[in-house]
Amino acid sequence: MNATAQPFQFVTAAYLTRIENQRAMTMAELLACLGHSSDAAIFYHTFQTLGQHHFLTEGFSNDFAQWVLASLNQPMLAERLASIDIRDYVSIAELRADLRHIVAEFCESYPKQAEQSAFEPFYFCQAVEVTRPLPWDAKTLAGFRAGLERLSHASFYYHFVASRLRLQLRTNDF
Repeated sequence: MNATAQPFQFVTAAYLTRIENQRAMTMAELLACLGHSSDAAIFYHTFQTLGQHHFLTEGFSNDFAQWVLASLNQPMLAERLASIDIRDYVSIAELRADLRHIVAEFCESYPKQAEQSAFEPFYFCQAVEVTRPLPWDAKTLAGFRAGLERLSHASFYYHFVASRLRLQLRTNDF
């Protein structure tokens, strides 16, 4: 069996949540916050949320859509925000631009609703990634397969989802 010169290192990751100094009570405020929130916050409320709530059978898989529905009672806007497929993005800047475009269109079309106060504020958070190499790697396809069988959900998430943004790939780092 052919072995690679550079073995594949399996990694696990944990994500600590840090609450930022930004919050929004209206759609107009959310639009402003989306413009200057950290990339880590955009990642947290979209990609990280998907990793935490991958099992959802109802509701939305990103925090922005969930908040718009639950706290502002705007189901059409929530559906538009939820329709963003994060698999299409390899950069937070592109994702942020699309989120801002959707929210800006809503604010322009419905200025009264854009200023409506939410039942609860939206608090921007960010994920602080802490990684640890696992005590095995893969030099062959058989070794890679054996390594996959041992991976946790957190490791799959790190290699399969987060790697796309970390490495700016249209695929994963497997």
